Amino acid sequence: MTEFLSVNQLVCERDERLLFHGLSFTLNSGEILQVTGANGSGKTSLLRILATLTEDYEGEIKFAGELIQRVLPEYRQQQLYLGHSPGIKGPLTPIENLRWLQGWYQSLSEQAIENALTAVDLYGYEDVPCYSLSAGQQRRVALAQLYLSHQALWILDEPFTAIDQNGVHHLEALLAEQASQGRSIILTTHHQLNVPDGFIKKLDIADYGE
Repeated sequence: MTEFLSVNQLVCERDERLLFHGLSFTLNSGEILQVTGANGSGKTSLLRILATLTEDYEGEIKFAGELIQRVLPEYRQQQLYLGHSPGIKGPLTPIENLRWLQGWYQSLSEQAIENALTAVDLYGYEDVPCYSLSAGQQRRVALAQLYLSHQALWILDEPFTAIDQNGVHHLEALLAEQASQGRSIILTTHHQLNVPDGFIKKLDIADYGE
């Protein structure tokens, strides 16, 4: 494994409240970092910082040994961020939502999109408007992006939310498979991950709180 991402002495405040300070970790290629902590402890804030969606922090983040500010385009190209909400467009169908990704991933084929929807058990729902789908099905539309991703770093905020036991099993298998192929993954979850221990590192954000 090679060092992919390093975080050193990160500090974050929100609404004049210190969420965490002195937060440091390294993530190697092929590792899964599971971030835990109570609601409001800063898990989502940390992931948004790592996804470069906010600059409201102090500290140092390096990608492949370089400060991310110096290699920002390259870093963003290498990451896929899925937030806590599905982030899909309700009037569009699942396949239409994923077609939109072709603007980002020019190499995607229609077959690849259909395969991704099949992988998340949405076969037969390809042409149904997403607003009529259940919360779990909408979540699976978002998760289908993982089967289309070429990025080396996944940043996932509560990816197991609203999916059933079968969906959990398939997602765990995908995470383990991708880590074994060298992809680095950061996720927040209280779920007990059923993946080989050799891939998992854990970070309890409460250790860096007030």
